[in-house]
Amino acid sequence: MSFRDNLQHLRAERNMTQEQLAMLLGVSRQSVTKWEAEKSVPDMSRLIKMCQLFDCTLDDLVTSDLTGRAARPGAAVPAAVPAGPPTDVCGFDDMQRRMARRVPSGVAAILVGCAMGFLLEGVSVVPGGDPDTLMIVLILAGVVAGLAFLVPAGMEYAAFQRAHPYVEDFYTEEDRARARSSFSRALVAGVAAIFTGAVCIFALGESPATERWGLCLLLVFIAAGVWLITRYGMLLGRTNVAEYNKSVAEDLEIEDIMNAQIDEEWRSALLETKRANGRVAAVCGVIMILATVVGLALLFVPVFSSSDPSGFDPVGTSAMWFWVAWPVGGMLCGVATLLMKAFGGER
Repeated sequence: MSFRDNLQHLRAERNMTQEQLAMLLGVSRQSVTKWEAEKSVPDMSRLIKMCQLFDCTLDDLVTSDLTGRAARPGAAVPAAVPAGPPTDVCGFDDMQRRMARRVPSGVAAILVGCAMGFLLEGVSVVPGGDPDTLMIVLILAGVVAGLAFLVPAGMEYAAFQRAHPYVEDFYTEEDRARARSSFSRALVAGVAAIFTGAVCIFALGESPATERWGLCLLLVFIAAGVWLITRYGMLLGRTNVAEYNKSVAEDLEIEDIMNAQIDEEWRSALLETKRANGRVAAVCGVIMILATVVGLALLFVPVFSSSDPSGFDPVGTSAMWFWVAWPVGGMLCGVATLLMKAFGGER
C-alpha cells in the first residue's frame, strides 16, 4: 500500500476534501493533488502534521496499509469534515470577525476618551487642583482602553499569519454579496453619524457653556461612524482571501516564511514577493534621500551664493522649493513602485 492510497483513504474516512486538508496543513490544494498523483511528496513537517490529524504513526502513513485498520481501544472517533466546497477549517473567518470587532472598538474607545476629556476640560476634581488633570486622565484612559483592543488584535493576527501563511478561498459569491451589502449600509450610516456630529457642533455654537458639549458630541458621533465603517469594511475585506495570502509576504519576515508549513512553490512565490518589496523599498529610500538633498540644496545654495547671507528668507522662494522636493519625491516613488511591480515579474 502506497502513501497515496493511505492518504486518499484517510481523507475519505473523514469525508475531507483536498482543499480542506490543504488548509489544515497550510499548503495549496495543488500540493495535495500532486501528492495523491505521486508527482511529489510532502516534507517531514507536513507528514508529522498528517500523523497528528489522522491519528497514526509515520511508518503507518508512509509504508503500511491503513485501509483496514481497526480503531485502537479508547481512540477517539475520527472527526468528519463536511464534504463539498472548501470550508473554513483553520478558523480564518472567526479570526477576521474578532479583528473586525477589536480594531474599530479600539479606535472608537480612543475617540470617546478624548470626547469625555474635552467635555470635562477645566473641571477640577480637587478644589484648587489643576483644572486640566481630569481631562488628561480621561484622554489617557481612552488611549489605554483603545490599546487594550488594538495590541492583542495585532498580536493575534500576526500569530495567525505565521501559523497559516496560505488559506484556500472558501467564501462564496453569496458571502461576498452579503458583505458588500452590509458595508454599503454601514457606510451610509457611518457618514450620516459623522454629519450628525458636525451638525451638533454648529447647532450648539461657540458659546463657552455649549462649546464643550458640541465638541464632545462631534467626537462621539465620529467614533460611532468610524466604528461602523471600519467594522463592516473589515468584514468585507475578509472575503478577499487572495489579498490575505498576498499580504503574508509583506507582513512576515523571511525567517517566518522559511519556517512556515507551506509547499515549496508557494514559499518561493512569497520569498520572491518579499525580495521584490525590498527592492521597491530600497529604490524609494534612495529617491527620498535624493529629494531631501535637492531640497536642502535649493534651500541653502542661494544663501551661500549671495553676497549678503543675512538676507536669507526662511519662508521665501527657496524654502518653498525645499518643501516641494518631498512631494515630488513621493510621486516619483509611486511611479517607480508601479513600474517595478508591472515589469519586475512579481508574482
